[in-house]
Amino acid sequence: GAPIEPTGNPMRDGVGPASYAERMDEPDMTHHGEVKIVPLRAAHGYSVCAEDPDPRGMPVVACDGKEAGKIVDIWVDQSEHVVRYLEVAAGMRNVLLPITFAIVKSEPRFVYVNAITSEQFADVPGTKSPNQITFLEEDRICGYFGGGTLYATPGRSEPIL
Repeated sequence: GAPIEPTGNPMRDGVGPASYAERMDEPDMTHHGEVKIVPLRAAHGYSVCAEDPDPRGMPVVACDGKEAGKIVDIWVDQSEHVVRYLEVAAGMRNVLLPITFAIVKSEPRFVYVNAITSEQFADVPGTKSPNQITFLEEDRICGYFGGGTLYATPGRSEPIL
């Protein structure tokens, strides 16, 4: 396999746009020694601004137009005070969706993901802990969604002309 014609599941195999670094398999920490990226259920003093749409409870619509799951939580970076991931209940498990791959629509209320199909949510790499994410897990998850921009559907990897 190669990035042009990969074998297996190219979105999990780490080739082309799905590539990732073998980073440390431990969570990033704040200057105060706390886990840096956590869900709101474990973060203290964080909430969604009243002027912004709260994505919790919103359906997630994938690039195939089908519902992939529902948003159950928001993961925040406690050092930089930004949203990093949306937690999606996708089938029998929860997976993390990088906020950079999500478009939150307030009317009608849904979250759109162009990177992957609804079925491909089942293969999103997971985390060892329900309340923290490691450097390696972050790279693998972001690589999976990045890989979907080329490999999610057959037409994406075909020549334009």
